[in-house]
Amino acid sequence: MVLVPHIFEDNVRAAVLHHMNDDHQDDNLLITRAFGGADGGKAEVAAAAMTGFDGAGGDWSITLADGGERTVRIPWPGGAISERIEVRQQIVRLYDDACAALGVEPRPHE
Repeated sequence: MVLVPHIFEDNVRAAVLHHMNDDHQDDNLLITRAFGGADGGKAEVAAAAMTGFDGAGGDWSITLADGGERTVRIPWPGGAISERIEVRQQIVRLYDDACAALGVEPRPHE
């Protein structure tokens, strides 16, 4: 049996993407630098924008330091989700995990 990831409503996706790309560009960079490489490893990312997400993970468009561009899929660290509040929780967790992987001091969360 194949499980289909939860698909969030358009307004939820639009709000999260707007917030991540307008208010958290640096977080997008950290997350994709830590987990956007081959097999989820580190990558030389010069720019990143979150382009989508569902209940299984998030999608980012990245520009690599060598000028190459691609899309990366990063699964939620806590597994599948289906509630809007869980999106924020999983992105915060990705950010914290990325900071730990890259040796960056995370900022406090509100």
